[in-house]
Amino acid sequence: MIHQVTQGISISVETVFKGTYFKNYQRVFAFAYEISIRNQSKDCVQLKSRHWKIFDALNALEIVDGEGVVGEKPILQPGQLHSYTSGCLLTSPIGAMRGYFRMINFTTSKNFRAYIPAFKLSAPFAIN
Repeated sequence: MIHQVTQGISISVETVFKGTYFKNYQRVFAFAYEISIRNQSKDCVQLKSRHWKIFDALNALEIVDGEGVVGEKPILQPGQLHSYTSGCLLTSPIGAMRGYFRMINFTTSKNFRAYIPAFKLSAPFAIN
């Protein structure tokens, strides 16, 4: 498990290789990742949006921005945990992701970034 804390927001990531598939006549490597976000601060916060950099060994860098996560914009009270699972398709068995969540602190009304630590996406047969 990969873990990072930014301004009291703890983010942990676990990944799983899901297999290979064909999409549009091209072989792709499917990965799932589970993100756990825990509010360790004393303030109530809300996740507003996400920013991802997806690195694929055989493809160009992909940047993904979007509202919320899996259709939600969770509000986290102090001590509260929010987890979700999502996925990524790569053209190679090796890649990585990193990014951040745009958050708002309801006490200060300030926006901030909670950084998602870089994590590897590796098919078991590609690791030596």
